[in-house]
Amino acid sequence: MKVNNMFRQMGVCAALLAATWAQAALPIQHWTQPSGARVYLVESHAIPMVDVQIDLDAGSRRDPAAQAGLASVMAGQMASGLRADPKGAGPYAKAMDENQLGEAWADLGASFGAGASADRLSFSLRSLSYPDLLDKAVALAARQMAHPAFPEAIWVRDRERLSAAIRESLTQPGTVVQNTYASAVYGGHPYGYKTTPESLSRMGAADLKALHAQALRTCNASVSVVGDLSRAQADALVKRLLALWPATSVCQAMPPVAEVQPLQAAQAVNLPFDSAQAHVLMGQPGYKRNDPDFFALLVGNHILGGGGFVSRLTEQVREKRGLSYSVYSYFAPGLHAGAFTVGLQTRPDQAAQATAVAQEVVRTFVQDGPTEAELQAAKSNLIGGFALRIDSNRKLLDNVANIAWNRLPLNYLDNWTAQVERVRVDDVRRAMARVLQPERMVTVVLGAQP
Repeated sequence: MKVNNMFRQMGVCAALLAATWAQAALPIQHWTQPSGARVYLVESHAIPMVDVQIDLDAGSRRDPAAQAGLASVMAGQMASGLRADPKGAGPYAKAMDENQLGEAWADLGASFGAGASADRLSFSLRSLSYPDLLDKAVALAARQMAHPAFPEAIWVRDRERLSAAIRESLTQPGTVVQNTYASAVYGGHPYGYKTTPESLSRMGAADLKALHAQALRTCNASVSVVGDLSRAQADALVKRLLALWPATSVCQAMPPVAEVQPLQAAQAVNLPFDSAQAHVLMGQPGYKRNDPDFFALLVGNHILGGGGFVSRLTEQVREKRGLSYSVYSYFAPGLHAGAFTVGLQTRPDQAAQATAVAQEVVRTFVQDGPTEAELQAAKSNLIGGFALRIDSNRKLLDNVANIAWNRLPLNYLDNWTAQVERVRVDDVRRAMARVLQPERMVTVVLGAQP
């Protein structure tokens, strides 16, 4: 199709454009519409494309415990069809089933998606910026967000498929160890909830409709736009996208969600499993995204286990002892303290040794911090790879949405490399020692030989 070929050509242009973005300031415009929606815009007129992301505080952290996965299910079912527009106006006013909806998007050469993470319910739209195409894409996206049908028969069908997929995943060692680890780290916090066939069985189409009606509030919307639009055009586009959402005269604050509780003692869990490789996960609750030591922790983890072959964990576990092909660590900060995790796979007869070495590496790093040479290498690597963080419209949109969601400064991307460069050895040592407690971490080992 000509539209698809055009998208591929524009992808090449976007990659070239990213080199310019990485070297120059990214002017992010921000304003709040009368409805309360917060809009963030980066104009990019080199290619005729527009990307939009709308984020709402309706992610899985707000799922009822008995209906874990409700937000993700609701988002997924929004593609199952549209009910008729109550006002009966516009090119997409009639009801559509899932096939007709998919064909409508294919005809436009545009795409719309909905999904839920732990913190956010998100909608995304991508379209060419040619007025005739963009107007139709916006109209269809507005309809899909505001008037999904949630047909009971489609949900019953998909529920069986999802349940079967979950049951199959529970035969996989990676799923088993991850589920056990998340439960141990997060306890009863929603970050540790797992979608199960039982939780799916407690969801009906009425539950999906109720969550949808509750979630769509323009005053809670964070809208990020990247592409070939002026500010005036972007403002009009966002108003059209949200025009069919329920009108609210008062924006009520969302109820608070409890914080993740710190671990009080170390916990070791050994899971018997017939597996060619032993799987090891160890860690604890980490930090929230608004932590003032974010950059020190980013650099610190790069040195510890996030930097691939140049990390300490790789050096000690893989290079010096040959105990694992891959070993890594990462933080997952969110609105609450996401997990700090160390992971590796090894031969079942080497699991105890590999685990002990990884634990010692973490303990030593938290106690002593990095060397100056390690720090400089990590900063050079992170700064050198910054352009890859914004080398496409989609990645740039992700970064703008991150700024919007976390209420970061508008010049956050402009100052990113300077913030990394500013980190010192003492900053890393202090931040890692404050956040991590190696003596109270969870360690889950699956498939080790007794």
